[in-house]
Amino acid sequence: MADLDPDAFRKAAHRVADLVADYLERLESYDVVPKIAPGDVAAKLPGRPPENPEPLEDVLEDYLRWIEPNVTHWQHPMFMAYFPSVASGPGILGEWLAAGLNSNVMLWRNAPASTELEQVTVAWLRELFGLPAVFDGMFTDTASMSSLLSIVAARHAVPGLHARDEGMAGPARLRLYASTEAHSSIEKGAIVAGVGKAGVRRVDVDAEYRMRPDALAAAIREDRAAGFTPFCVVATLGTTSSTSVDPARAIAEICAREKLWMHVDAAYGGVMAAMPEHRPLFDGWERADSIVVNPHKWLWTPFDASLLLFRDPAHFRDAFSLVPEYLSTPEAPGVRNYNEYGVQLGRRFRALKVWMILRMFGTEGIAAILREHLRYANLLASWVAADPDWELLAPVPMATVCLRCRPEGHPDPDALNRRILDAVNASGRAYLSHTRLAGKLTIRVSIGNPRQTEAHVARIWELLRSAAATQTRIDA
Repeated sequence: MADLDPDAFRKAAHRVADLVADYLERLESYDVVPKIAPGDVAAKLPGRPPENPEPLEDVLEDYLRWIEPNVTHWQHPMFMAYFPSVASGPGILGEWLAAGLNSNVMLWRNAPASTELEQVTVAWLRELFGLPAVFDGMFTDTASMSSLLSIVAARHAVPGLHARDEGMAGPARLRLYASTEAHSSIEKGAIVAGVGKAGVRRVDVDAEYRMRPDALAAAIREDRAAGFTPFCVVATLGTTSSTSVDPARAIAEICAREKLWMHVDAAYGGVMAAMPEHRPLFDGWERADSIVVNPHKWLWTPFDASLLLFRDPAHFRDAFSLVPEYLSTPEAPGVRNYNEYGVQLGRRFRALKVWMILRMFGTEGIAAILREHLRYANLLASWVAADPDWELLAPVPMATVCLRCRPEGHPDPDALNRRILDAVNASGRAYLSHTRLAGKLTIRVSIGNPRQTEAHVARIWELLRSAAATQTRIDA
């Protein structure tokens, strides 16, 4: 069998488009998490690939029977676990177009329009977030990769280290700083960059889970005295557990004084800067050397798309550029060969879907939806604060609410909240995740789906209270 000819592909594409539209239309008829056990789906599928071609309808029939119903439905408006990762309509259309073009955005020569659209889209996002024009950037897959590249660039900027060419076998004893609330990807980045877990120093936080600048300054002094080489500070603007916001300006002052690289992890929270009235929350991030914001979180872009912004592109190019003869091209003013700024040679055409979202929602439309998400989160927080059996475990600077049930005199609130969480998730009607704050098991409700309404937020509160009532009766 040859590939599908254009007419056959057109018919198949219409069929698939209908299936995706049908799925989005019937999303809320599904349990958010399927009631299946490990191995159930694999057991229904053949153990060997087919020897002969199979008709599309047979393939799609199995998709509808075994795949679509048995995924965890991140698109569902009652999915409020982790952080939002929602594919909007414009983003899905952009992903389809990018797949059709199959443009590998590694060199300008082999992807001229794709490369230049990435440059334009990065500039649009920078403007959307109110950041100065000094920032350039590119798309990677996830914040983990964006932070890793930034850590390597920061390592490359250490005077006299030469780790790019000579490796990390010497006695460098580098030290990277992040708060106790920073994401685990920072430690993973340190591992890959040769800094190691031992090279990451966790800095204490205040009562609102924000990095303490005084503790950071003290840690740097202690490490210098002990023979370490401080080189990088990671400020988190929207931590994973509670969405706390480290004081970027105070951290930037310390980094400037100590001549350290400042990386800002705003993977979730950075999109809030699309609302000008909320930019003061990020005061000082414009002084960073690198910033990561994930459009595939709160900007409704199909996974994956992470925006990496950098103040000086030369740092990244010097750290990563390696051009064999078969990739060499004539230099030309303004040409960007993205493969020279990271570890990947081949790169997906991620800019197209982000560009389509920006155009089809518009900056005002994006801000309007974000404002509604903040309103929903604050509404939920007000319900929690008003109920004597519940409490907020953290402030609500963004659209994630950290809460737990705490009936007076209950002997084991952690066990109670674990059972509440399990009961809500087992119902299939919603999906939530948890964390620990100040040692307490905490239920997280993360809002950010453009299909969510106030009714969905009211429903999750009803589910939580109902589960709590059932579980406390069991304990009585």
